[in-house]
Amino acid sequence: MIKRLIYGLIIIITLMVMTALGLDRWISVKTAPYVYDNLKSLPHRQVGVVLGTAKYYRTGVINQYYLYRMQGALNAYNSGKINYLLLSGDNAQQSYNEPMTMRRDLIAAGVAPTDIVLDYAGFRTLDSIVRTRKVFDTNDFIIITQRFHCERALFIALHMGIQAQCYAVPSPKNMLNIRIREVAARLGALADLYLMKREPRFLGPLVPIPARHEIPEDAPSYPAVTPEQLLELEQKAKADTPNANTNTNTNTNTNTNTNTNTNTNTNTAVTH
Repeated sequence: MIKRLIYGLIIIITLMVMTALGLDRWISVKTAPYVYDNLKSLPHRQVGVVLGTAKYYRTGVINQYYLYRMQGALNAYNSGKINYLLLSGDNAQQSYNEPMTMRRDLIAAGVAPTDIVLDYAGFRTLDSIVRTRKVFDTNDFIIITQRFHCERALFIALHMGIQAQCYAVPSPKNMLNIRIREVAARLGALADLYLMKREPRFLGPLVPIPARHEIPEDAPSYPAVTPEQLLELEQKAKADTPNANTNTNTNTNTNTNTNTNTNTNTNTAVTH
């Protein structure tokens, strides 16, 4: 009896492990066409979403995963593959702020502050991906992280109908523990998507990337007006408004003077 229970337990555990590994492999195969290891083959997109992680381990040692993601984001930005960086990470504690840490390091590396957007509510991968669509109004973007993380993030994006690709940055060596944890994380993602149908913890008002600018009615329709050209048009419109009023007043005064002179001449002629 005990032997049967042991054998049965072994069979159940074996089936569970095989199922977990099968689902893990399925996610990898399904997302493979959207993962790019080579920067040259990476398509151009407006926004690159950098998934956050801690800069340091608890021991104080620098996190290699963090360094590779920062370097990958910098390479994609400098190569012109992306125009804006959306830094998404955890900000649950005052002393722990992934987006702000990434921002400081990227600015120090030469990224323009105006090209950086922060998402403080990227508590999980699901939050980061869905918020990019629903909060930052971006449906076609590049995810920047390690390959194993790329695959899970892309699977979430595909399930949500989001068009995304991923730039897979290098991974440190000896990542067996991380890879085992990733299998569990993928099972959790499947449960979130298919069973619990979870949404991000926080959403919020729409914050488009890039910010939308109002275009004057008299602006040319082609070629497109850039934000800089728009600012020049608005300043020119403001500058022209006082001139228009001045010209109107001048014309009115001129007409009045003309009429006065005409009347004076007429009266003089009649008198003579």
